[in-house]
Amino acid sequence: MEPLLLSPLRLRSIEFVNRIVVSPMCQYSAEPGGRPGEWHLVHIGSYALSGPGAIIMEATAVEERGRISHYCTGLWSDDQIANYARIIAFARKYGEAQIGLQLGHAGRKASCDPPSAGGRDIDLEKGGWQTIGPCAEPYPGRRAPTPMTRDDMATVKQSFIQAARRADEAGFDLIELHCAHGYLLNEFLSPLSNLRDDDYGGSLQNRMRYPLEVFKAMRSAWPSGKVLGVRISATDWAPGGWDTGDSVIFAAELAKLGCDYICTSSGGVVPEQTIKVGRGYQVPFADAVRKGANIPTMAVGMIEDARQAEDILSAGSADFVAMARGMLNNPRWAWHAAEQLGGRAPFPIPYGRARPWMSARRP
Repeated sequence: MEPLLLSPLRLRSIEFVNRIVVSPMCQYSAEPGGRPGEWHLVHIGSYALSGPGAIIMEATAVEERGRISHYCTGLWSDDQIANYARIIAFARKYGEAQIGLQLGHAGRKASCDPPSAGGRDIDLEKGGWQTIGPCAEPYPGRRAPTPMTRDDMATVKQSFIQAARRADEAGFDLIELHCAHGYLLNEFLSPLSNLRDDDYGGSLQNRMRYPLEVFKAMRSAWPSGKVLGVRISATDWAPGGWDTGDSVIFAAELAKLGCDYICTSSGGVVPEQTIKVGRGYQVPFADAVRKGANIPTMAVGMIEDARQAEDILSAGSADFVAMARGMLNNPRWAWHAAEQLGGRAPFPIPYGRARPWMSARRP
């Protein structure tokens, strides 16, 4: 039998050649104006040659103040579309992966140096910018954000809608809405970062309200045949925070609005988090959401080898496996996984002699 990891899966009109996903990875390498450039062409192009079912480009800001850093990509302007279209055209010409984009807004965690430079707040007088959030509660150690008014919320929602339309024009097959890692939409969800006292704060239903409104608006703007998923932090790993039960409820509400999958990551809202890191440590979240909300899930987090990935799918814990660091370490992971499981993953003809079943027939 064909390994599940290497079997196709269809969501809406999008056919994934296998269940291997290259996870979004911030590169902090954007050209001026938030445009992806030569680095991204090679970065994404390399994965496109290597046989995954999908590649999701890094967290991309829907407005300029939504960037984590000056070096983050964005899709807040029509002028940025061509740069993405060039990368997609290359990936589609030489590979079989569906190409996705993670759209998000950094909220109160914006205006920072890249992690390699310390990840600290950028002073306003040194090129930083005022951040926004659901309330004035700051991420510990950083400046307080400006609480969002209803008008601010409408403006940001419109930015998500316009970014989705630009993503379609660029040629993306998939969008992943970023509701994780302590960024803006995750800030609305978590009781640790959302201290509002109106209809968008307090109860779980109120805290979910704005992220659900944003998703609904994006689903209406995004073509019905294309995939729209959501990445969540399934738990805050902190007392009094968001937990797996909340994630199941949120995922079920997203499913009602036409969400196609949930990627279950975790953490990021507060630094005072106690994460139980280990091999496949976030897989139970994917399993809980998949079964509790009856929606396809994507497992991520220390998935290291093909047998582990196959076991996750065979157990019914997820429908896809997504990797970031593992792919950085080994961009040809899909090829090697196929060899280990006795199957095949796509490869470009010029690289054919490196595949065992072809190299035996060629000098």
